[in-house]
Amino acid sequence: MSIAWSYSSLKTFEQCPRKYYHLKVAKDIQDGDTDATRYGTSMHTVAEEFIRDGVEIPAQFSYLQPALEQLKAIPGEKHCELKLGLTEDLEPCGFFDKGVWWRGVADLVIIDKEKKLAYSVDYKTSKNARYADIKQLDLVATALFKYFPEVERIKSALMFVVSNEFVRAIHKPENINLYLEKPKQGVARIEAALENDVWNPISGPLCRFCPVKHCEHNRS
Repeated sequence: MSIAWSYSSLKTFEQCPRKYYHLKVAKDIQDGDTDATRYGTSMHTVAEEFIRDGVEIPAQFSYLQPALEQLKAIPGEKHCELKLGLTEDLEPCGFFDKGVWWRGVADLVIIDKEKKLAYSVDYKTSKNARYADIKQLDLVATALFKYFPEVERIKSALMFVVSNEFVRAIHKPENINLYLEKPKQGVARIEAALENDVWNPISGPLCRFCPVKHCEHNRS
């Protein structure tokens, strides 16, 4: 059974299959907004409008100015909040196409055609880079190589805007199978859960924040 998946949906299943079931399969529960998610959405909008349209950065986000100006100064064709989709055979497709297998959104992509180089930046509003995970960058890079086949190398980064930290990675097209190896294992586990209709909950410190309030592990 084939599914459409994303980096965030894999993380949700890894955290708790029962939570994944209610949010992604039954869709009978929604994960509501928090102060943190609303702040993140606002920050992404500020960055997008500044780099794409030159909109002045509000005072609340003035700390972003130096980093965003550096990104804006990088030569190349800029794409903000770029929606990406791949079919199961890794052909580029629309984000909502019927045959989409993987979906992702790149916060900022810069294509330097002369150098056959791309930059991929993902903004993070976490307090620091302590738990940085570049797997999301691997997946976006895989899609970018398919969307822009002239690109031979991608300089990727997680940009932690609060702590002003960058977690960098270099991606090459010959490593695509490596980038997809672990995610494919995660997708296979979700497909097995769908086939067997088994969604065992996992108890952990985040259970009290989970929107699945009727779960026996929810201690909110």
